[in-house]
Amino acid sequence: MPDFLLEIGTEEIPARMIDSARQELARRVGDLLQREKLAGGSGVQAFSTPRRLTVIASGVSSAQPDVREQVTGPSLKVAYKDGTPTHAAEAFARKVGLPVSALEKVTTSKGEYLAATVEKKGRSAGEILAESLPKEIAGVYWAKSMYWRGKSAERFVRPVRWLVTLLDGEVVPVEFAGIQAGNKSEGHRVLSPGALTIAKPSQYDDTLAKGSVIVSGAEREQRIRKALDAATRTIPGARWREDKSLLDTVVNLTEFPSVVLGSFDPAFLSLADEVLVTVMRDHQKYFALEDANGKLLPHFLAVLNTGGDPDGLIRHGNERVLRARFNDARFFWETDQKAPLRQRVEMLKSVTFQKDLGSYFDKTMRVQKLGSLTSEAIRSAGGSIRPGIVFKAALLAKADLTTELVKEFTELQGIVGGLYAKVQELDPILPRATAEAIGDAIYDQYKPESMDDAVPRTLEGAVLAIADKADSIAGMFALGLQPTGSKDPFALRRAANGIVKIIAEHKLPLTLSKLFADARAEYSGSEAEKRFAPGLDFDAAVAGFMRERLEFYLRDVRGFAYDVVNAVLAAGSDDVVDAIARAEAVSEVRGSEDFASISVAFKRIKNILRQARESKKNIAAQLDLKALTEDSEKELAGAIPAIADKVRDLRAQKHYKQALLKISRLRKPVDLFFDKVMVMVEDERIRANRLALLQQLLNEFSIIADFSEIVTEGK
Repeated sequence: MPDFLLEIGTEEIPARMIDSARQELARRVGDLLQREKLAGGSGVQAFSTPRRLTVIASGVSSAQPDVREQVTGPSLKVAYKDGTPTHAAEAFARKVGLPVSALEKVTTSKGEYLAATVEKKGRSAGEILAESLPKEIAGVYWAKSMYWRGKSAERFVRPVRWLVTLLDGEVVPVEFAGIQAGNKSEGHRVLSPGALTIAKPSQYDDTLAKGSVIVSGAEREQRIRKALDAATRTIPGARWREDKSLLDTVVNLTEFPSVVLGSFDPAFLSLADEVLVTVMRDHQKYFALEDANGKLLPHFLAVLNTGGDPDGLIRHGNERVLRARFNDARFFWETDQKAPLRQRVEMLKSVTFQKDLGSYFDKTMRVQKLGSLTSEAIRSAGGSIRPGIVFKAALLAKADLTTELVKEFTELQGIVGGLYAKVQELDPILPRATAEAIGDAIYDQYKPESMDDAVPRTLEGAVLAIADKADSIAGMFALGLQPTGSKDPFALRRAANGIVKIIAEHKLPLTLSKLFADARAEYSGSEAEKRFAPGLDFDAAVAGFMRERLEFYLRDVRGFAYDVVNAVLAAGSDDVVDAIARAEAVSEVRGSEDFASISVAFKRIKNILRQARESKKNIAAQLDLKALTEDSEKELAGAIPAIADKVRDLRAQKHYKQALLKISRLRKPVDLFFDKVMVMVEDERIRANRLALLQQLLNEFSIIADFSEIVTEGK
């Protein structure tokens, strides 16, 4: 079975877009081969460099298998009139290549029809790939794409310069973007410019290696790591600062990487580490060096897309550029100190937060009040929080948006505010420790930026971050700007994920409904409120959105089974910490035989009650103990109150595992009830009372989790 190679050669693709595009292209090619019954080997591999996206599929079938299939034609009523074939029958016969007399008659659920068994010859792989690949290539999603052959032509992330499509040694005649595919690739733009002839897919990586192109991203990463280590060893006691995100970026910026060690004036170390590292990492793609204690050293490592820098010209150029950037940062830092953060709060009136929600000054006032309400809720629940720090930090949190340093290095917003709060005198009578705490809260206000990021270090920082995120979500939702599908221009999912993670990891006694009710209330009477979407059920929309985010956190971050998550959230999703505790308890006891049996029974109960409502069967409003006739139903009705009281007490104390074990004691009376009692009897009064018994059972014992959601072998 032949191997298949697709290589799309382009101008340099932005590093941030490469990984997702490579994965999508591999998925598209793999799906195409599966769909067309051509996949038969060990799967699909994908490679990428800044100038190429590559897919190699092993063991592709040369052609589709021949198949025999039954084709259905017109109904007999249409196919014959007075026993004579109609035009419809004759047309169907021509279509399948058979005489009318050879057509079959089949009976379907819709009646009798003409049919024919035909043999469909499989098409060749080359024919299918030539026809389908251009559509798959054009279908790859890019956050931004461009056209270069006129506005009516195809779009791609960057101009396509060559295509390689090989089925073993044969070129597949694919055409895309005016480029006819062949067997010619391109080597490294500087080290080995010119065409490289690829004889067959199995020789792809070796052929490209001769052209100074390492096609494997994993291999380039390993090469970079070794080079970073080697360069770092020339500085005694140094280590390069691990940065996976930056490493992924430079892997996607290079085809044949090497590393050069550079230095800068130690005087720049007087600037904050965050500023220096941001300039090196985000603007220059340099790795920072530090000593064994984590203190920055006056050196950096630059990853090059060349074989090296024997004359030191590249190193010298990088040092010159970095020196200029550091000088800019130092100038901006010194300039910013002329206007302290307190003076800058008023400047926020001219900085727009969102066109319909007002300025950042307006947001500051809302977040300050919401932060106070949230602090009070935590304090009332016994939390050790300093509301004054939250109040002061919220006032200054966005002031750094007016600073020159943040205007130049936008990645530092929040961080700069936190640093300035610590070096400036916020208030002459303010203790140093308090100023430090305010600075820490401001510094951490945007955390966590992802589920892998740390939450704010302090409780005050956590409250500030929650208030800031909740204000944004409340305002956008009230405007009707909820995320839809993959579109989330205001990063509301990230903000909601952050709220859930902060509450969970700080174990905050907050309910989501109260938090967002307070956030929405801060817009009352404002100009923004006049622009809110009419008729929107704000509470329901936000509750549904936050439930999705909590579900994501429980399942994908905490690793709870999907059925446990569904069961727990069905019993309530307003209290994040409580939901986690319930999920932990359900996970612990779900393996027991009694719990599994109860889960099966609850599913049966829900189905019976649902069917009763759908068929408009009456369910008694209240259980009548005197109307119970069978011993087993009397036993079940008698067992419910005592166990229910204990379960409610245990739930109030959040002793969920013990409560679940109590509930599992109902297994025997519940099993006996279903063995001995027919619920849906003809007698309406008895049936309604038995349904009421089941409803009471369901209501009393679904306060921790909806057990019917638990998947067991018995289901």
